[in-house]
Amino acid sequence: MTADSDVAASERPRDLVRFDAVERATHWISAALFIVLIVTAIPLYFGSLFGVTLPRVDVEQVHLWTGLALPVPFVVAVFAPWGRRLRRDIRRVNDWTHEEITWLRSWGRFEIDADKFNPGQKLNAVVVAASSIVLFATGVVLKWFDLVPVSWRSGATFVHDTFAWLLVLFIVGHVVMALTHPAALMSMVRGRVSEVWASRHAPRWFAEREGKVSPERD
Repeated sequence: MTADSDVAASERPRDLVRFDAVERATHWISAALFIVLIVTAIPLYFGSLFGVTLPRVDVEQVHLWTGLALPVPFVVAVFAPWGRRLRRDIRRVNDWTHEEITWLRSWGRFEIDADKFNPGQKLNAVVVAASSIVLFATGVVLKWFDLVPVSWRSGATFVHDTFAWLLVLFIVGHVVMALTHPAALMSMVRGRVSEVWASRHAPRWFAEREGKVSPERD
């Protein structure tokens, strides 16, 4: 290989690993479970699914066991030795700067030097995680209501339905944003983004990867 080809290769845009296989598998398994939960919730809430009445007891069982299974992929990924990148990204989501909070309050009216996740993505992750916990807890109450005080049961249905609608709203918004940002969507499919994309949409993370700021925490 000639010197010119070496220089050309060094100047060629590189792909950066954004999500590893564990993160991608956790995301897509969780997404599939969410879809099942939403689909089975429709006939439970409205009485039919696209005009087709399904056996309620069967739908309830699918909804119940899917809901109970929802935390499993995440828990396995987080606490297993192979979940280091996922744990690191969870810390990123929970790490908010004053600039990011101001950006959210302004509805994104100014540019910021975003980290690996922008404030909108962080907010979506927090809301989805918190709503999932509430839905899991209230779902257990609704199923095994004999095990809890009456005061707990009285508001469980209202809280469960309210957070279900909130979760659906954020999931729809997440899907819309993913479809309108194909490079970000593909990073959850193949795990990589170009360094050009990273420098433009996640400049703080890109600078960190290039060693220009403090390295990522383990």
